[in-house]
Amino acid sequence: MLSKSDVTEMIYEKKRQAGLSWASIAEGIGMSEVFVTSACLGMNALPRLKADLMVRDLGLPQECAVVLAEFPTKVWGRDIPTDPCIYRLYEIVGVYGETLKELIQEKCGNGIMSAIDFDMVVEKVANPKGDRIEIRMSGKYLGYNSW
Repeated sequence: MLSKSDVTEMIYEKKRQAGLSWASIAEGIGMSEVFVTSACLGMNALPRLKADLMVRDLGLPQECAVVLAEFPTKVWGRDIPTDPCIYRLYEIVGVYGETLKELIQEKCGNGIMSAIDFDMVVEKVANPKGDRIEIRMSGKYLGYNSW
């Protein structure tokens, strides 16, 4: 039986062989680039019909569709990562996390931003000082219940 990490490795290999981008894979099944990438990396589940379509498009064994449609166990290391790109995102949350929490609660009340009812877009933006990365996140506001 294949694991999510097995399927991720198979997808990486097919992606490299075919010269595909995450955007083209997502477009091929009509879903968000961010969500499809996350599902391919094992952190989300694709709807079964979309998983079947992607597996067919990439020429993967049908068993991969079953794995891609399985609900994930979202576990990640608690150590600060050393990959520079991921580390910088940790740094942003470390520096601005409390600020974001304060601003969300000041604008909306005592609650959080959902990571389930959530959209994210990553764009490259031209800038005279050097290209920039723009990350837009939109999550449903979830107020805490008070009894």
